[in-house]
Amino acid sequence: QVQLQESGGGLVQAGGSLRLNCATSGRTFRRYAMAWFRQAPGKEREFVAAVGSGGTTSHADSVKGRFTISRDIAKNTMYLQMNSLKPEDTAVYYCAASAVLTVRATSYDFWGQGTQVTVSS
Repeated sequence: QVQLQESGGGLVQAGGSLRLNCATSGRTFRRYAMAWFRQAPGKEREFVAAVGSGGTTSHADSVKGRFTISRDIAKNTMYLQMNSLKPEDTAVYYCAASAVLTVRATSYDFWGQGTQVTVSS
């Protein structure tokens, strides 16, 4: 079992930055692919970024060049550095863990409870 806990969300003005953290429990953190998804009101959950167990990363086109995913194996923590934030980035952000690196939310077995990110114009 993997337990995930997000933190770092908040209210920021457009153009600002935030760093989201996903703390994990368990000794198997290094074996899992980890990802960030987000869900805005009235919209489906969408892929943001993922990092594989070997360090390979993938970012959605909508965040490329602005967001960066990373993980610290020693700290059992994953991060999402978000720069140049836009109002359309407003959503609840979730971290998730999967046995495979994929952009499909249905393939992720473990989820955190989410953290709210609000970007004002």
